[in-house]
This record gives sequence, C-alpha cells and structure tokens, in this order.
Amino acid sequence: MYSYTEFDDAFLAERNRQFRAQVERRIDGALTEDEFKPLRLMNGLYLQLHAYMLRVAIPYGTLNSGQMRQLAMIAERWDKGYGHFTTRQNIQYNWPKLRDVPDMLDALAEVGMHAIQTSGNTIRNVTADHFAGAAADEVADPRPVAELLRQWSTDHPEFQFLPRKFKIAVTGAEADRAVIRAHDIGLQLVQQDGEIGFRVIVGGGLGRTPMIGKVIREFLPKADLLPYAEAIVHVYNQLGRRDNKYKARIKITVHENGIDTIREMVEARFDQIRGEFPGADQALLTELEAAFAAPDFAAKPLGAYDTAYRADPVFRSWVDTNVAAHRAEGYGIVTISLKAHGATPGDASADQMRLMADLAERYGHNELRISHEQNVILPHVHRADLPVIHAELQRAGLGTANVGLASDIIACPGMDYCALATARSIPIAQQIAERIDDLKIEHEVGALKIKISGCINACGHHHVGHIGILGLDRAGVENYQITLGGDGSETAAIGERAGPGFSYDAIVPAIERLILAYLELRDGAEETFLQAYRRLGPAPFKAALYPEQEKAHAA
Repeated sequence: MYSYTEFDDAFLAERNRQFRAQVERRIDGALTEDEFKPLRLMNGLYLQLHAYMLRVAIPYGTLNSGQMRQLAMIAERWDKGYGHFTTRQNIQYNWPKLRDVPDMLDALAEVGMHAIQTSGNTIRNVTADHFAGAAADEVADPRPVAELLRQWSTDHPEFQFLPRKFKIAVTGAEADRAVIRAHDIGLQLVQQDGEIGFRVIVGGGLGRTPMIGKVIREFLPKADLLPYAEAIVHVYNQLGRRDNKYKARIKITVHENGIDTIREMVEARFDQIRGEFPGADQALLTELEAAFAAPDFAAKPLGAYDTAYRADPVFRSWVDTNVAAHRAEGYGIVTISLKAHGATPGDASADQMRLMADLAERYGHNELRISHEQNVILPHVHRADLPVIHAELQRAGLGTANVGLASDIIACPGMDYCALATARSIPIAQQIAERIDDLKIEHEVGALKIKISGCINACGHHHVGHIGILGLDRAGVENYQITLGGDGSETAAIGERAGPGFSYDAIVPAIERLILAYLELRDGAEETFLQAYRRLGPAPFKAALYPEQEKAHAA
C-alpha cells in the first residue's frame, strides 16, 4: 500500500489548520453559513437533515488495519458509534458536532486519511475495483493508477471549480466491478500487443439523466494517462454548462456536442500539453507500482478447511457466496457482508470495524477494501484460515452469506439523513431483506442486484440495478418507481421504468411478486434474473407488478 510522505503529512496538517480557523470563525459568527458552505464542502463537511455529516475519503477503497481502527475510534469518540460506507468507497459520519470536526480531521491525518475533495465541483475520490491486486482475472492492479490520479487531482489549480462534480473509476479486469461505464471517466487496464494501456470511457453518469459512457480511446498507452486525463477535464471545464446545474455534468456535454467532437477537442488539447509531461509522472507511477506489490503469500495445508467445507453447510454456503477466486494458489477473496437481514446497508459499528481490522491483521496481510456495493473485503486470505474467520464474523453479526444475492442491497441514506432525499431508502431495504429471508428463497433466486435511491440524484445506483427502486415525493406522499434490467457490469445498461410507482406500503409486496414471477419464468436455475429479463423483455415482469391491469386487459 502507498504510505504518505512528509510532503503529504505537511499538506494535510496545513489544510486542517486552515479549516480549524474557518470553523472557529463560523462558530464565532464571523462567517455566515453561506460564506462557510464552500469552505466546509472543500473539506467533506455537509449539512444534512439533523446534523452535519463528514464524508471521509478512502482512496480506491483501500485501508490497512490501523486506519480501520482509527475510523472505529472516531465513530465512538465523536459520532454515535458507527460509520456508513458508501457507493463512492468512502465512509460517512452522520452526527458530528461542528466544533469537533477539526479534531476528527487531525485524527484522520494521524493515519494518512482525509476528507479533501469528497464534495464540491471538483474531482472526487478516485474509485477502483475492490478486488484490485487479488483478482484471478486481473490484467494489472489498478490501484497505482488510481493513486497517481489522486495525487494529480488533489488541489489541481485548474480543476477546483468545475461545472459540476467529476468522478473517475479504474478497473484492471475484463469483468467490471467498478461500474466504470457510469462515471465521468472510466478507465480499464487492457493489454494490446504485449503493452499495458487503457480503454478510456467518458460521459457516463446516473442521476437525473442517466447515461452509459462512450469509448473515447480504445487504447491509450500507459505513459499518456495524465496528459490525456487532463485534456478531458480541460475540455469539460471549457464546454461544460454553468447555466443549469442539471445539465452541467460531462455526460450532458458529451451528449450535446457528440463523442466525435469531444474526441477531436480532447486529442487536440492532448497534443498541446503532452510535452509538459516529460516523464516525472511515469517515474512516480513506477514507485507506486512498487508500493502496491503483492504480499508474500504463504503455503498452508488445507485439510481443516476441506473438512469444514464438507461437514458444515452454513460455512459451505458462506464460502460459495462470499469468497471469490484469488490469483494466488490456496487463497480467496473474502467479502464481509454489511447487509445482515434487516440491517442498514453499509453501516458498521465501531466494534465491527475493530474486528475486521483484527482479522485483516491476523489473516489478511493487513489489507481491507471497501466496495462500491457497501461491503468490506479481505482481499488476501488463505483458505486454511476461512473457518476461524467465518466463526469470528458470525459472532459479530457479519457472517451473512448473501453477497450478490437479493438482500445484498445498495441503498443511499435517504430521508432518514439526507437533506436532498424525497423518500426513505433504508427502511425499504431492510423490509425487502427481511421478507426475502422469511421466504427462504434467496439462494434459489441467485444473483440479483437490487439498488435503492431516495431521490433523483441516484446515490443508490438504482439505474444500474437489475431491480432499481427510486423514491420520490408525490404531493407529500412517498412514491417508489421500479426500473428493470439495469446493469453496472461490463454489459452495462440503464434500467427501464416499469410503470406507475408504488406507495411505501406497497413497494415490498411488489418486489416480492417480481421475484416470485422470475422463479416461474426463468429457463432453469442457471438463468439469472437479468438474463431472463433480457430474453423475455419487460412484459411478463410488468404483468407480475401490475396484476390489476392484467385483469382489466383480460376482461
């Protein structure tokens, strides 16, 4: 992992000192809330429904055990004993007092963490495949690239006041676990004629106008990454609309101007500035690649693991669902579900954070990852250690075997916390998960991604859910629209709206009807919900959602 240098430490200390003075001026009344707002947003501090919220960056989702323990300490000392992991691979604290925020930032700096550029119209936290450096299908580890982009974009003088927020995601595998096609810039490490480079995607995004990104370069040599990224953001900064915030994202810029025009302008700018990058960036990238070298993998006997796998059906179910293939023989990638049935998706208590830190330190080469699906990953675990890890997780309420299944739901904080939300998300996610558990059909249903947003901003990624749920306000009443067929993977697609929305009380029964209909409609257990939807189209699923309409048509 990358460790902060003296420069990084000094930069954070000065930044935090400045913000401490700004907080003091706000408390004293020298700054109005309007004057304070841009200052706090530059440091990841929001004003939510009930309190301030501090959003902490976890660059490319990578943590060590000491950092996770510090997050636990912060949750206990200055919040309500828990944190919320988000779809941006960040952690949010929902109840800090303004006076305490500078101390929280100083505590973060002690372990090389911060909240810079987790808000504002700037380049946000760079995200990456949460299996990076471990996945069996990986071409190259994307984290050195993500760290290079983080350093380049932090306080970049040209890009601090973009037309709108800007998000970059990187993956190193053909399987897209980072939703790169729904980002302003998506980067996929690829190999061409023995050379590693990037497929570059631009103009993706969700929210009010969801769009799948378009390929602007099929192959970009690795040495050209920073000047090409800078050219893209420069063109966006120049063309992006500032007259209407709903049309300010780069997806609208690409849509209005066309990908060919954008490509032509980016290539022209790239040609202009390429000479300004004579190689220091590549020297830094080489250093970063060394910093992210794989740990020393061990060889251990697997007899106890094999015995437990054969004899214990609960353990076997957890391994089959929550443990993915690793590049090293004998190892697995463990996803710890933060989605126990009825729990708040993405929440972890301080005690749970400390346990995950301990497990990573003892059994996982001191590494943890946060996924955009709001779970925690131990990327390097020998299968010989899985029985004891599973037992520890079960005791802490973290042993749910549901990763990638119907109750592994992405949900934004919704109207329980967020000032922008128009409906509740968390209770809907909890009720769906509990109903799925009651029916005991989760493993029979198989792979199914349900994603819930509490407003049009789509922080719950509902547009790319196999089943997406969008909560809206209809004349003061919560109304939930359903979209079908969305996909955030390498076969990305925006879901199609199924029809009229459902009330708060009706949405969970509607989802139940949808899932049960899938079980009847599928062409065998191997056909997933998404595959069945793509084969059959929306009609039979709509019939399950709106049975009264079907009866009326039949009459």
